[in-house]
Amino acid sequence: MPKKFIKRYMPDHNKIRNNPQLNRFFGTLLHDPNLLHLNRRSVSRAFAVGLFMAFVPVPFQMFLSAAGAIVFRTNLPIAVGLVWVSNPITMPPLFYFCYKIGTLVLQTPAHHIQFVLSSTWLMTELASIWQPFLLGCFVVGSLSALIGATAVRLLWRLHVIRHLKQRRLRIKKI
Repeated sequence: MPKKFIKRYMPDHNKIRNNPQLNRFFGTLLHDPNLLHLNRRSVSRAFAVGLFMAFVPVPFQMFLSAAGAIVFRTNLPIAVGLVWVSNPITMPPLFYFCYKIGTLVLQTPAHHIQFVLSSTWLMTELASIWQPFLLGCFVVGSLSALIGATAVRLLWRLHVIRHLKQRRLRIKKI
């Protein structure tokens, strides 16, 4: 990566390391250089953490993704940014898909659900669909994490191979 890109778009490691609020909660875990470096291992792990946390049906997914990135020593901004795969617009179809996957895995019939944003609906309907819904979220989150991490590693490797071939051709011309 060009240094100009890294300087412009990546946060300063010292600012994060010396932030008193973050230090109080995470301590020395923030001192890991992989949290802000762009390398194959850190980025592929960040895809795994971020995509898995995108399918966790709780508020504060970004916080969970940041904690996962710190624990698994991945690129923090990428892991947190990937949580936005499930944003307020995409969340209903994604979670409905997770519910359908959960009913397929558990081999239970899917209930016809008419969504109403209220606490009574949440307590009554969620009580009847929570098992297939959570299982579907776990299955889809795990598969997307695995596919995302594998794709990043494969694309990174292909990029390096192409770069080395171009470099060899340039050297041969000289």
